[in-house]
Amino acid sequence: MINLTPESVLPDDGTSGTLVGRVWRPDVDGPAVVAVRDDGVYDVTSAFPTVSALCEQDDPASALRGMGGQRIGDLADILANTPPDRRDPAKPWLLAPVDLQVLKAAGVTFAISMLERVIEERARGNPASAEAIRTEVVRLVGDDFSKLKPGSDQAMHLKQVLIEQNAWSQYLEVGIGPDAEVFTKAPTLSSVGTGMDAGLHPKSTWNNPEPEVVLAVSSRGRIVGAMLGNDVNLRDFEGRSALLLSKAKDNNASCAIGALLRLFDKSFTLDDVRKMDVALNVTGSDGFVLDGHSSISKISRDPTDLVAQTIGAVHQYPDGFALFLGTMFAPVKDRDAPGQGFTHKRDDIVTISAPQLGRLVNRMRNSDECEPWTFGVGALMRSLARRKLI
Repeated sequence: MINLTPESVLPDDGTSGTLVGRVWRPDVDGPAVVAVRDDGVYDVTSAFPTVSALCEQDDPASALRGMGGQRIGDLADILANTPPDRRDPAKPWLLAPVDLQVLKAAGVTFAISMLERVIEERARGNPASAEAIRTEVVRLVGDDFSKLKPGSDQAMHLKQVLIEQNAWSQYLEVGIGPDAEVFTKAPTLSSVGTGMDAGLHPKSTWNNPEPEVVLAVSSRGRIVGAMLGNDVNLRDFEGRSALLLSKAKDNNASCAIGALLRLFDKSFTLDDVRKMDVALNVTGSDGFVLDGHSSISKISRDPTDLVAQTIGAVHQYPDGFALFLGTMFAPVKDRDAPGQGFTHKRDDIVTISAPQLGRLVNRMRNSDECEPWTFGVGALMRSLARRKLI
């Protein structure tokens, strides 16, 4: 059971930063853009109909602080009403803090993640053979690429050596080559927020959470803030074929973002993201506990490089985008039997946290058991028009 409280969700410095969220308001039958402040939750939709519109401001944090808004309740009450199994549909609940932004993700941005992707590819989705392959890959290429700059002469020399040893992989290509892997994680408006059920494809038998920082980026390519995310991954699907990436990544409720978007201001900057540690805890009803972390300081590509490779002259995002930065976390702890590694079980509680971004908490279920996604872009436009907000 998930119990959400302000203390369990907010950053360590509480509401000192500029915090943005989205709340479903049953009284208006639609979502509201909200500012989370020390004295409550304020609806600012009259000024910013979407989070995307807020992120397009020259200074989103100042713009939000300058807007009073309508107080719609206490954060504690809204959080308590968020988990689906305890929700009163007549009261407000928290949503994912993004709306019209395209949901993008960068892959293979950390050395250890890169090695695990090579292992998935060679294991063809079979966790039983992963450990032996892991030993072989580390013997051939090592496990410390932290000082290797993707696309550099040194990286290209390593690539040639690996090709000659028949150890090259498409994952090494995006890990140390000049071009980053950036893909569309999920459809616009499909992400789930904290307290919600997160989804796994029911046919998957080898899967894992991916704790990540998610950047909020405007249509001009400007990074305006950050959130936490879980880029839920099916290791068996992608391991069978990289062409199954869309099925491995994009399923109902497989994109979790939250709890809140923290905008950049004097208290929080991109440099804070660059040195951020993201912690992970998985607690199962079977008593299993898995802890891990992902340190952005060890990322192979700077966040600004990943953004620059996502948006520009060859690709535009008129409503901006949310970009998962990737993870260094690769679960290898055995759960059921030696050599079988980790995979989720039904009702696992996944908590992703960072001191300056708070906590994102989700219960794992099969995608067909999660709440169906029914509120898309058309529904949002009709809702805003009905409320005379556009």
